[in-house]
Amino acid sequence: MRARLVHGGVVELDVEELRRRLAAPGPGAAALPGDPGVSPGGAFTPASVLIPIVERERELTMLFTRRTAQLRSHSGQISFPGGRAEPADPTPESTALRETHEEIGLAPDRVRVLGRLGDYSTRTGFRITPVVGALAAPLELRPHAGEVDEVFEVPLSFLLDPRNHQRHSRELQGEMRWFYAIPYRDYYIWGATAGMLINLYRHLCYLEASPTRPVS
Repeated sequence: MRARLVHGGVVELDVEELRRRLAAPGPGAAALPGDPGVSPGGAFTPASVLIPIVERERELTMLFTRRTAQLRSHSGQISFPGGRAEPADPTPESTALRETHEEIGLAPDRVRVLGRLGDYSTRTGFRITPVVGALAAPLELRPHAGEVDEVFEVPLSFLLDPRNHQRHSRELQGEMRWFYAIPYRDYYIWGATAGMLINLYRHLCYLEASPTRPVS
């Protein structure tokens, strides 16, 4: 169960190597602090998402949700499971696990937390803490019908290949704004979700936490 990280050469990552790299210092100023045009120093509602890495027999994958069309915000978009923090949540990890259980029915004890990324501030007023966790297959999921239209997985190797990272721009309220996108088959991953994926990629590349293992 591995994934390939493309960074100059190609490096194989297993779950333990992911944990080691996430524990190392991050990319600092190279990380995206949030949506373009958003100052991370403002007042934001704290939230957390789980970046779920699934340990499939042949390879590591990442799990995503597609939001239902009837939701008031971000309807139909692809996202990580998660949501705003509640007063009873002691840590960002607790928020991510609770929200994931509510959204897709994944029991918190099925998640091995590997680490977290730097906070990501969104244009909608949230400061999101991305929590990276490993899930052992097979998964027993019960997606919330009112929130989640679909749950799907993408090979982690695809997401960790910079050739699949796209940078686009569009006009928003009279200003040109750029954003990242990572299309996969019929799925268009963009916005904050893509931004957090770029931060994951940059964090894993930032330091060689262990000797590289070239792939033949």
